[in-house]
Amino acid sequence: MNGFPNTRLGVAVGALLLVGIGVGAGVLIAPRSGEPATRTADAGADREILYWYDPMVPNERYPGPGKSSMNMDTIPKYADEGGSGSSGGVRIDPALSQNLGVRYATARRGDLEGDLSATAVVDYNERDIAVVQSRADGFVQRVYNRAPGDVIAAGAPLVDLLIPSWGGAQTEYLAVRRTGNTALIHAARQRLVLLGMSESLIASVERSGRARNTITISTPTGGVIKTLGVRAGMSVTQGMTLAEINGLATVWVNAAIPEVQASQLRVGQSVEVALAAFPGERFTGRLTALLPELVGDSRTVTGRIEMTNRGGRLRPGMFGRITFGGGSTPALLVPTEAVIRTGERDIVMLALPEGRYQPAEVRIGREAGGQTEILAGLRDGERIVASGQFLIDSEASLSGVTARPIGQTSGPVRAPASPTAGRSATAAQTGASMAAPAPRGRSGQ
Repeated sequence: MNGFPNTRLGVAVGALLLVGIGVGAGVLIAPRSGEPATRTADAGADREILYWYDPMVPNERYPGPGKSSMNMDTIPKYADEGGSGSSGGVRIDPALSQNLGVRYATARRGDLEGDLSATAVVDYNERDIAVVQSRADGFVQRVYNRAPGDVIAAGAPLVDLLIPSWGGAQTEYLAVRRTGNTALIHAARQRLVLLGMSESLIASVERSGRARNTITISTPTGGVIKTLGVRAGMSVTQGMTLAEINGLATVWVNAAIPEVQASQLRVGQSVEVALAAFPGERFTGRLTALLPELVGDSRTVTGRIEMTNRGGRLRPGMFGRITFGGGSTPALLVPTEAVIRTGERDIVMLALPEGRYQPAEVRIGREAGGQTEILAGLRDGERIVASGQFLIDSEASLSGVTARPIGQTSGPVRAPASPTAGRSATAAQTGASMAAPAPRGRSGQ
């Protein structure tokens, strides 16, 4: 009975000793305020910490744990996680890359086809227009049941006009002819010409010996009636337009060429036309003009191709595609889908060893056949991401990886320590935000 209190006292003293040892160990393990941690407690492995940052503001770097400018706990950035490590770029787990469907390509030297394709529409040849006008005051007696849109042949009757003044002049001419005075006959005939009568009409009056005050006006060329300004019973004045006839022997094919590609074309080069109305059939022609005006809405230049319309098969309004032939030229090529266009610059995503990726700024040239010419920023044989590069670019941006500048095509680029690091074209959640939060207590910038 006397030893029982002593036993309880020994147990209490032992417990206090254990608590003291634990507190002492905690003091030894905890880092001093203001010093960046260089070890992690998990698994006892050494991991070098480059800096502390807030995943929401990845461009802000801190030497130790604490609060960011957004009052969020900062987390450590380890050297073996990529970013500004010795290997450069951002590391993506290979299994995750496979799940994202990432595909790769290699920058290679090849021949870029010179062919350029553009949409096109068949239109009237505006140079082949005949304007029919009245040469004297008169009255419309007949219009031969014509209407705009009718296709007529050359020499077809268009309208009958009653012209009283011509009847009187023809009667005087016939009377002078009977006098036999050559000078008077010549003067009277010249008067008919000045009144606007054609040589064929004057010859008809001379043969018949009778005046003709009703004149049939015919079309000077075949084609389609674009406008018809007369109807039976109406009066007309001298110089009034009666009709406009647009010829169909030739047509224009107007192609909408992007302004960035217009400089590749030359007037006179060969053209191949494929029309939706004639699948599988090809028409050939030559580029006759590049219009000087730029279409503002579509940012295109109009290329005009004049083509022979055999059999009238090519109808204005038909839709098709134009292929401008040209010789191929050697170039450094990458798939067009691999290029990220931000509006300010063009970027491709480099596929580095050990599952790392880094954006690289490039200068692009022409495009053809799904391939884009690289003028600067890549070397022959460099491996790039052809599909899934937008998500990787987002990861690189949030991890603080800057794009490799044009002109530096060897070795990685370290991420800058200032908040002016280059931004990517897209934004997505980074894996760094899944790391454990660091102890609180900001140590300063």
